[in-house]
Amino acid sequence: MTTMNLKNKNILVTGGAGFVGSHLVEELIKLKTNVIIVDINFDKRSYLFTENLHKKSKVINLNICNYKKLSALIKKYRIEFIFHLAAQALVDVAYNDPKGTLENNLLSTINILEIVRTNRNIKGVIVASSDKAYGKLDYTPGVLSRKNQRLTPGVRPRYKESDPLSGDHPYETSKSATDLISTTYYKTYKTPIIVTRFGNIYGEGDLNFSRIIPGIMKSLINKETLEIRSNGKYIRDYLYVKDVVNGYLLLAENINKIKGEAFNFGSEETLSVLQIIKLIEKVLNKKIKYKILNIAKNEIPYQSLDYSKIRKTLKWQPKHSVKNTVENIYRWYKKYT
Repeated sequence: MTTMNLKNKNILVTGGAGFVGSHLVEELIKLKTNVIIVDINFDKRSYLFTENLHKKSKVINLNICNYKKLSALIKKYRIEFIFHLAAQALVDVAYNDPKGTLENNLLSTINILEIVRTNRNIKGVIVASSDKAYGKLDYTPGVLSRKNQRLTPGVRPRYKESDPLSGDHPYETSKSATDLISTTYYKTYKTPIIVTRFGNIYGEGDLNFSRIIPGIMKSLINKETLEIRSNGKYIRDYLYVKDVVNGYLLLAENINKIKGEAFNFGSEETLSVLQIIKLIEKVLNKKIKYKILNIAKNEIPYQSLDYSKIRKTLKWQPKHSVKNTVENIYRWYKKYT
């Protein structure tokens, strides 16, 4: 099967004014695609506006939970490919508004998939899920897990695409359900979908300051004390946004041979919050003042993704690290926050 050439394609990016969406839009513009963005949040500090990407794409204020309006837009712009990134993506917001989070994340995905199912002009859709879709994997040494394979004492496993989806709180469950709904459309209707699951994404333009790296940048620039909601020991993969975008584009170009599948994207930087703080202090040569609140609710203590499938399938692997990107990230935040 040949790869898909995205040049001159009419491409829809839901959530395109957001952090990852803006970086994806930037690369799609470089590839000379016709980019249409739908979103409901337009912060003028966002990467979309600071890099003037809104001037090179079509930006539309639309709630994609409205099926009729979304369908009309896709028909009007003759959309040929969709990157579905729009979602309520904050764990603490989901905790306080489970109804809104579940309605938004599930209905928006159903609407996208139903439109793709009935529109032969659309050649594929990539659905953004999350490592949170896996829920809490039991890594207690000696506990049977993963098809009765006994865990090695002292070794924490990485989530594999074959692991069950088991979100047990509002945000995690919304992502588990998003995954299942997406694969249902492929298995039942052969709708050309790919599901992506990422670790913690960081980089220029993330305006959710409750996340650790944006929070660090804000505290340094404003000379504030960083408030850490967890106990500081929660561990995640840290993945630079440009590596994420590179992964999205690889998947899109190869959708004809991998549709219906899910792919993890991770990194070798599997760090705790306190380790991230120490690393950034060292690189920037700045002291980060912080206070541990230990008030986080429903957070997963440890998550790391096995990304061997995407590495073997499409030769993808992260090219960046916190160490070699954080100075540029700090400069961006200093300029725009």
